[in-house]
Amino acid sequence: QVQLVESGGGLVQPGGSLSLSCVASGNIANIYGMGWYRPAPGKQRELVATITKGGTTHYAEAVKGRFTISRDNAKNTVYLQMNSLKPEDTAVYYCNADIIVTGSGNYDVWGQGTQVTVSS
Repeated sequence: QVQLVESGGGLVQPGGSLSLSCVASGNIANIYGMGWYRPAPGKQRELVATITKGGTTHYAEAVKGRFTISRDNAKNTVYLQMNSLKPEDTAVYYCNADIIVTGSGNYDVWGQGTQVTVSS
């Protein structure tokens, strides 16, 4: 009924920048929190950054000052601007959203992931 589609991944040199986008589509009544996650040793996925519907943000320590999360509620879209990228940022980045589906209820939805590779 609903899906998240990420775009914007790719290959970039250390110190470079990439911008990710994630669009939610389907029978959406409302979207609360949205965020970006990536795999981590010993974990299925670790938080990279999250943003509430009102715009309150939270970042992992490893990305603070380098990554910026934002959203456009009218477009059901969340963004992740990644600057000063490091090789250790290499990962598949997954979009997540807490979505209220019209007439159905609350769902925790994940995108299919987009690959980010930081290498010279």
